[in-house]
Amino acid sequence: MATTYILAGWLIDGSGEKVREKMLLKIEAGRFAAIEQYRPDSGVDTSQLTDLSHCTILPPLVDCHMHLFMSGTIDQRVREAQLTAGFEELRPVMARHLADLFSHGVLAARDGGDPGDFALRFRKEMGVPAEMILKLAGRAWHRQGRYGRLVGKCPAEGEPLDLAFVRDEGSVDVVKVMQSGLNSLKVFGRETAPQFTLEELAGLVRVASAKGLKVMVHANGREPVRLAIEAGCHSIEHGFFMGRDNLSRMAEKGTFWVPTAFTMKAYAANIGSAGPAVDRRVVEKNLDDQLAQLAFAREQGVNVALGTDAGSPGVLHGESVVEEMKLFIKAGYSLPEAIRCATANGARLLGLDDFGLLAKGRAATFLVARGGPALLPRKLGYLEGIYLNGSPSPLYRKNPVKHVRGRAAE
Repeated sequence: MATTYILAGWLIDGSGEKVREKMLLKIEAGRFAAIEQYRPDSGVDTSQLTDLSHCTILPPLVDCHMHLFMSGTIDQRVREAQLTAGFEELRPVMARHLADLFSHGVLAARDGGDPGDFALRFRKEMGVPAEMILKLAGRAWHRQGRYGRLVGKCPAEGEPLDLAFVRDEGSVDVVKVMQSGLNSLKVFGRETAPQFTLEELAGLVRVASAKGLKVMVHANGREPVRLAIEAGCHSIEHGFFMGRDNLSRMAEKGTFWVPTAFTMKAYAANIGSAGPAVDRRVVEKNLDDQLAQLAFAREQGVNVALGTDAGSPGVLHGESVVEEMKLFIKAGYSLPEAIRCATANGARLLGLDDFGLLAKGRAATFLVARGGPALLPRKLGYLEGIYLNGSPSPLYRKNPVKHVRGRAAE
C-alpha cells in the first residue's frame, strides 16, 4: 500500500496534551508511521499529500453511556410507545441512532441496557457497520421491586446476584447493575438506599472478571457509590451527589466515572414537556452540583469518560456528545482534556486498545473538523470528514442540516 501524507492545521491527539499546529501525518498500511512538525522543505511529494491545513484533526469519539432503543424525543407519546414496542418496531429506530452516532464521529459506543435485549438482537440479526464498535450490556440487573425494570431484569427470589448472572449472562460485552434509584428531579440531593450489598457486588465482579467482563454501575448518592467502588466495579454511571470522599476513592482505585451531566441541562431546556414531576430549580441545582463534582474529579485525577445517556428526554444520539463536552469545559477542563475524556479515556474504559489516540503505530482513523480549535466542540456537529485507516470513509456524507428531517417522527 502506498505511503500517503496528511497536513493538519491543528492536531488534538487524545492524550490531553496541548494542541499542536502544522503537523505532518505519514500513513502506511492504514497506520500512522510518523507524526511530525511540518516543514516546507520536508520533501513530500505533493501527489501523496492531502492538505487539511484549514482543519483540526482529532481521534474518533466514544459515547460510554447511551441507550440504542430509545430516542431523545421529548414527545411523551412517542417515548411511552418506544418503552412498550417490540423489536420490529424498534429496529429502524436503532438503525437511525447508529447513523446519528456515526455522523457525529462517534465510532464507538456502549449501550446501557434495554428491556428486551433489543440491541443484542439488532447486532446479531442486522449487524453493526464495520466502521463502528458497539459494546452491549443487554438487560441490567436490579433488585426486585426497585428501580430498573425499564432497562433490566432481577434475580429470582433469594437468588444470589452472581449466580443469577452465571445462569443468564447471555452474549453481553459488559455487565450493568442498578445500584440506586433515579436522580430526583423534584427534591434536591435526595439519596436512595443501595440495591445490593458489598458482598453481592463483589461476587458479581469476581464472576464477571473471570469471563473478561467489566461491571458498570448505575449509582447516585454516597452509599450506593461507595459500595460499588469498594466492590471493585469498573465504572460509576451518573454519580450524582456521590460526594468528594467517593471521588477521592475513585482516584485512588482507578475507577472510571461517566457523569452524564447533559441530562440535567436537557431537562431544564425542555421543562414544559417534562410535567409536574420536574422542578426547574432542582434540575439546575443538580447540574451545578454535578459540574462542581467534575471540577473536583479533574483536580483529583479521576478517570473520567464521556457518556451522554442518549435516549433520555432531549438527549439526542451523537449531538449530545458535543453538549456533554461543552459542560466538561464549563467545569474547568481544557479542550484537549475534554477530548481525552471523549476519546482515549472512553477507549480505555471499553477495552479498545487501538482506538482513541493518534500516535505512531496506531490506526489512522480520525475526524476532520473544519477550522481551528476555537470552533470546537461545536464543529463536531458537522464534520468535514471521517477517515478510516487512512482513507476517507465512504459512509460519511457531509451535511450541515442533518438530523432535521425525520425528527418529528421519532
